[in-house]
Amino acid sequence: MSGDVVIEPTKEEEKAVSVELQVKKLSWQKLRRNDSLDMESRTVSGHYGRDSKAVKWSVILQLAFQSIGVVYGDIGTSPLYVYASTFTNGINHIDDILGVLSLIFYTLTLIPLVKYVLIVLRANDNGDGGTFALYSLICRYAKVGLIPSEQAEDCDVSNFQLELPSKRLKRASRLKYKLENSQFAKYFLLVATMLGTSMVIGDGVLTPCISVLSAVGGIKEASAGMTQDKVVWVSVGILVLLFMVQRFGTDKVGYSFAPIICVWFSLIGGIGIYNFIKYDPSVIKAINPKYIVDYFTRNKKDAWISLGGVVLAITGTEALFADVGHFTVKSIQISMCTVTYPALILAYTGQASFLRKHSELVRETFYKSIPHCLYWPMFIVAVMAAIIASQAMISGTFSIVQQSISLGCFPRVKVVHTSAEYEGQVYIPEINYLLMIACVCVTVGFRTTAKIGNAYGIAVVFVMTLTSTLLVLIMIMIWKSNIFLVIAYVLVIMSVELGYLSSVLYKFDQGGYLPLAFAAVLMTIMYIWNNVYRRKYYFELEHKISPERVKEIAAETNFCRIPGLAMFYSELVQGIPPIFKHYVENVPALHSVLVFVSIKSLPIGKVPAEERFLFRRVEPRELNVFRCVARYGYTDARNEEEPFERMLIEKLEEFIKEDLWLCQTTISKMEIAERDQGDELVDGETDQLDENSKLAQQENQKKAELEKQIETLDQAWRAGVVHLIGESEVVAGKGANIGKRILIDYGYNFLKRNLTQSGKVFDIPHKRMLKVGMTYEL
Repeated sequence: MSGDVVIEPTKEEEKAVSVELQVKKLSWQKLRRNDSLDMESRTVSGHYGRDSKAVKWSVILQLAFQSIGVVYGDIGTSPLYVYASTFTNGINHIDDILGVLSLIFYTLTLIPLVKYVLIVLRANDNGDGGTFALYSLICRYAKVGLIPSEQAEDCDVSNFQLELPSKRLKRASRLKYKLENSQFAKYFLLVATMLGTSMVIGDGVLTPCISVLSAVGGIKEASAGMTQDKVVWVSVGILVLLFMVQRFGTDKVGYSFAPIICVWFSLIGGIGIYNFIKYDPSVIKAINPKYIVDYFTRNKKDAWISLGGVVLAITGTEALFADVGHFTVKSIQISMCTVTYPALILAYTGQASFLRKHSELVRETFYKSIPHCLYWPMFIVAVMAAIIASQAMISGTFSIVQQSISLGCFPRVKVVHTSAEYEGQVYIPEINYLLMIACVCVTVGFRTTAKIGNAYGIAVVFVMTLTSTLLVLIMIMIWKSNIFLVIAYVLVIMSVELGYLSSVLYKFDQGGYLPLAFAAVLMTIMYIWNNVYRRKYYFELEHKISPERVKEIAAETNFCRIPGLAMFYSELVQGIPPIFKHYVENVPALHSVLVFVSIKSLPIGKVPAEERFLFRRVEPRELNVFRCVARYGYTDARNEEEPFERMLIEKLEEFIKEDLWLCQTTISKMEIAERDQGDELVDGETDQLDENSKLAQQENQKKAELEKQIETLDQAWRAGVVHLIGESEVVAGKGANIGKRILIDYGYNFLKRNLTQSGKVFDIPHKRMLKVGMTYEL
């Protein structure tokens, strides 16, 4: 690579090139190079991001309406089963109802409202949420990633920058130092993120099962001929239909579902007010937390066990954060505070009033508390709401799987962006069908909501606890929050979550093992993929080809240059991958222009298109060999409507112009410096004429050289573009132990054979794609 010498410009020299600077929109700051493509280059751009872009209120309200149908179906249908799941052995004391209502009220207030709406949503990563968004924020601030692909330029991508407060820097720096220098901490953060992701996906399986089964089961109250077998198979049919419509996208699904959920919230809120007035308005005193203390004093261990039922009131809360990439922070906050939270509080209060007069009907609280004239309309809406409840976690699952793919923690599968208008709305066919199969199996296997409820609670609370753990790190390191606020968060929010976690784990043998089994399978897949992915990257890094070796290859007499442009793809950022050497040993020909394209994922949501590509030339210039790093965020589409190669070539032409201009300017400045250090100047007028003549000559040379290089690139493009993709076969090296052989030879290669190929990921035409095979012994 070229090592550029930088000389600080004088004011006179800046004036001499000011016209050219204006034409090329360059600045002297952009000419400074502190390279990291083997220490090669640095670009600087202004700070802006998705959060800084003004979003019209009409769009925010539109998204808020859509979010009601996508995000809140899960938490909105919790009134179907919360009281029945809490009082599994009946109500022992009439005031126990007030204790549970008080628990529900404060749990809904502390977790969804205070924690998620007011705090966690602030930790979004340029508009994207979920466990991986938190992990990516930490990775950007502290070097805790396990793949050595960081570059100095990464910090200059607009969305990469973090606006950090200056206060409390010492405590944040101390924590950052400990994380960066602890291998255990790096692995712990990655494993915790994988576990949280696996639990959310498990939640996406359990939510449809419990919601649809509980809603459809209500028909047994009106029809004696409706057996449990019929309920199960009706539920299966509904679930299959739900997953089949996912391919139409969140946008269309949200518009279809939002009106139904709005009707649902209106009905449960209205019926709640009706029951509150009719049966027992005195339940309003449950706002006093004293009734929680009395409830635990009376029931002791049974009260603690019953927390597993109370926590079901906040199921689907993680969807508030996981789905924020489909919408915006403000739209989620508006819909939660104005619609969801008030309706849920009214619904639970009304059911508590009903139970104060009919405590024996606790197992059928929801349907028994409905006025008789509204039973059938409510049943229809309940079934529809239960169907929609599944949508929240399904959408969230798609989002976090997309994030984990980009960060190298999940096998590559096809990601379809379903909306051109709203960013972040995606559909993943393979994941959709796997979720559908898992839902059908769980519904048919468990048949009732009792065991599914036990499993459900573990998945919900596990994810919440992991989110809090990562959030505390962000509060200390990035936000640099007051230490007393951090302690208050831990003592209030995290202590509540840990209390719920201890309760749901008690029911491990009663179905609670199910989400942990899902998580174990998913984490095994993620661990295998990520582990071999890292091993492969380190292998390429150790065996990369030096620029000197490229010169030697090009200088060999048995090589010929053929017309055309070749793009050689790899994920190695720090050099030319070893698979290129394997290629030239078997094909003694190089195209007239060769571009080594490194595909790199940054731990941010999006990379602006104008900052996507980073180029550098391989010397000598006559080779016409370039290196390019294509940078993507974890929510960026990698198969844009505009072809990838067209974007790359346009940016390459811009780079050639800027690189040539920079090179010529540097040479001119060096000549001026040499002249100034020489003997006395000749007559000023003659010298001025000579100077003007020399500048004009240099300008003509520069123009001719530029036209020649652009023409070479255009001719190569017209002759045809060939995409060379490295298909490396990965095997365990000689002497590897049996564990390593199983991991690489069987686990990784099984996943690789059954995944979307890299050509499909980048929308590369098959007729112009050439795969180069090589075996890596790890």
